[in-house]
Amino acid sequence: QVQLVESGGGLVQAGGSLSLSCAASGSFFSINRMGWYRQAPGKQRELVATITRGANTNYADSVKGRFTVSRDNTKNLVYLQMNSLKPEDTAVYYCNAVGVIRATDAAMNFWGKGTLVTVSS
Repeated sequence: QVQLVESGGGLVQAGGSLSLSCAASGSFFSINRMGWYRQAPGKQRELVATITRGANTNYADSVKGRFTVSRDNTKNLVYLQMNSLKPEDTAVYYCNAVGVIRATDAAMNFWGKGTLVTVSS
């Protein structure tokens, strides 16, 4: 199976920066897409940014121009560089991967346990 472990969350002042990392490990055929989602208290989990093996990226409108997602395919790592942070960015950030365990299987979603990012005003 696939295990995802996030790191890098913490407390930062508004306008500051923070970097998140996620490592995927386990037995799998391939991981096509990796990325980040977040969930603030009382709100739905929402997409932040995703990236495919071919480096195609997708960002939520609220983070465009401020966040950058990148990936190391050889190590199955995904990163999220967050700049110009705002209090509304406060949330638990979850690493996500879409992959195939075996070549004959359908793609599946995998999730990390999350890391808390708190932006103070």
